[in-house]
Amino acid sequence: MMISRVAKSHGLIRLLKKPCDGCLRSPLFLRFPADGFSTFRSYSLTRSRFMSTDPMVGEEARNGGVTMLPAVEDKYGGVMTEMTRPMDPSAFSALLRSSLSNWTLQGKKGVWIKLPRQLIGLAETAVKEGFWFHHAEKNYLMLVYWIPKQDHTLPSNASHRVGIAAFVLNHKKEVLVVQEKTGRFKGQGIWKFPTGVVNEGEYIHDGSVREVKEETGVDTEFVQVLAFRQTHKAFFEKSDLFFVCMMKPLSLEINAQESEIEAAQWMPWEEYNKQPFVQNHELLRYMTDICSAKTNGDYEGFTPLPVSAPDLQGNLYFNNRDLSSRQ
Repeated sequence: MMISRVAKSHGLIRLLKKPCDGCLRSPLFLRFPADGFSTFRSYSLTRSRFMSTDPMVGEEARNGGVTMLPAVEDKYGGVMTEMTRPMDPSAFSALLRSSLSNWTLQGKKGVWIKLPRQLIGLAETAVKEGFWFHHAEKNYLMLVYWIPKQDHTLPSNASHRVGIAAFVLNHKKEVLVVQEKTGRFKGQGIWKFPTGVVNEGEYIHDGSVREVKEETGVDTEFVQVLAFRQTHKAFFEKSDLFFVCMMKPLSLEINAQESEIEAAQWMPWEEYNKQPFVQNHELLRYMTDICSAKTNGDYEGFTPLPVSAPDLQGNLYFNNRDLSSRQ
């Protein structure tokens, strides 16, 4: 009874570990910060030896005598732990509860757990402890937990996909156009700009050069972003950013991509504009008006300028003509 009262007063949590084959049911005490716990030192050491068969506990998860998951602090008052070794789900659950208790005492906020594909079975245990799915990639699943009682301020998963349309005009006032083998325009005889999706880690201007080359075989040089459109509830319910890019052709020979492109050609600009497909869609009418204005020197788009942020390197797209005095 005395031990029970002392344990309660010092915030000890008593859990029962599910027995494994050939093991006795053994109580598990999770210790909070070790100050004032000398009474339980001998038991704690005994329990540590019992748990040392789990490499996550015995080798990596010691923090001042407190059993915790290994973690690193992020810049926003939270922590991230990346699981690398197999664990019994019940042991993982106990470690998770102990860690959350200690992170709460430390004033932490968001808790991120990264599970590689081979440890995806631990996701169910984390969800039962209150974690939720944040995002998944081909090699891992990321879960998150919010400790404070108020609404969380964690950033959402990436919400947009980035696509491009390439306006490529040659010296004869002919525009590079394609007919697609797949997608909603398949078999409709519609001539359109080369389009595509920017790859992960790829800049918009690099992606536009790559897409034109892949679809038509034409080499180009990026000139400007002329305009962009944002829509929602698109691919997998994500939002979509679609950039219209002006490109300068560096070659003229066409070698259409066999897998996705039915045909490609240089088409007179006026002929492209007269297509019912173009005239009947507000977005395309605006696009052709912008492209025509740019060709006539009446419109200025956005050119990329490499810039650095506090911890990132990227490109600022801006109207170079009207801000040229600052460069």
